[in-house]
Amino acid sequence: MNWLWPEALYAFLMIGTFVLGAFRLKLPIAVAMALAAVVGGLAAVKGLPVRHLVEGTFGYLDTILIIATAMIFMKVIERTGLLEAMAAWLIRKFKKRPLLLSLGIMLLIMIPGMITGSSTAAVLTTGALVAPVLMKLGVQIHKTAAAIAMGAIYGMIAPPINLPAMIIGGGIDMPYVGFGVPLLLCTIPLAVVTALLLIYPGLKNKVQDEEALEDELRRMERVPMSLRLFLPVGVLVVLLGGSSLFPSVFPSLGMPLEFLIASASAFLTGSRWKPVDTVTEAIDNALPVMGILMGVGMFIQVMTLTGVRGFVVVSALALPAWLLYVGIATSMPLFGAVSAFGSASVLGVPFLLALLGKNEILVGSALSLIAGLGDLMPPTALAGIFAAQVVGEENYFKVLRYCVTPAVLTALWGIAIILGAGYIAGVLY
Repeated sequence: MNWLWPEALYAFLMIGTFVLGAFRLKLPIAVAMALAAVVGGLAAVKGLPVRHLVEGTFGYLDTILIIATAMIFMKVIERTGLLEAMAAWLIRKFKKRPLLLSLGIMLLIMIPGMITGSSTAAVLTTGALVAPVLMKLGVQIHKTAAAIAMGAIYGMIAPPINLPAMIIGGGIDMPYVGFGVPLLLCTIPLAVVTALLLIYPGLKNKVQDEEALEDELRRMERVPMSLRLFLPVGVLVVLLGGSSLFPSVFPSLGMPLEFLIASASAFLTGSRWKPVDTVTEAIDNALPVMGILMGVGMFIQVMTLTGVRGFVVVSALALPAWLLYVGIATSMPLFGAVSAFGSASVLGVPFLLALLGKNEILVGSALSLIAGLGDLMPPTALAGIFAAQVVGEENYFKVLRYCVTPAVLTALWGIAIILGAGYIAGVLY
């Protein structure tokens, strides 16, 4: 019983405080996590551990800066008209090829998540953009929302920005390097299957109201698509890719600065947009995610201070192999109801330590994929709730019903990648 006491008590107090704050008192997730950290600190050290709370708040500062600047970049290319122009071009080009159109729309939904590392950003930008068009093309309303929610989650996990993988890697001092191909392996097959399940059947039907669809497309084409519109994207690709491909001659400026430089290049696109309003809206949208990361940082710092983190790691290591995989597939999504980032930090790190004999990059990528499912878990269910809102559905459980099959496939695919990590690493590396 020595390994249970007193760490198990501290764990119970911290988790209980969080649950009470988030679900009973309806506090924001970030505030509830900070409150749980304060209670854990008071119980363990008989006082308020101010230094550890402050240190934890800044634990994910790099990640927070990436989120803020990436969201600014997404809002800039949205305000210049690039996203709408791309969507309209895609639909006109492949309207008579439903298979290619379904795959193209899924990729379009994923792009903001790939750039910002946030499923919410994907739902509220390209998700909101394609939702009315998908419904006019014949995709059922709840399937439209489910496709947006799943595409947003896959975008959040796909490279180049995967925040859960960064958090898991940070827990064992593993740099975020070499994750590109493993993350594509985790997400692209699932995105294809989900598009075929949720989007393709509706696109095979004949459009009922061609005039309404044409009006929507003309509205989206308010800014004609041109090469100048792609300038911010091109600048970002050069900045991100140059330092990776030619590190000896192309210095890395850091992702936050690279996103800001790419955003500033939008002044040369010829589109008129308001910089102050755009940046304000971007930071406002990013604040909840940044707050959650600050709360997670405090929570993890106090877990380490009190020994709870070691208790969780030892408990995970003590599990038999079959139960370990069941625990990964179930506990990570369920804890993700708190936050996918919290799940990655609290559970992802111990599970990765328990699987250290396998390729860490592949295992970390698969764990981040499973943690991402937390954005579907009630009561928070960020991806599901916002996807329901963009299609005008008040009851988000009607949307989540269509997410069950893709979510189960996602968890199984993640476990399969972990089990086959040795073989996959041999092929990739």
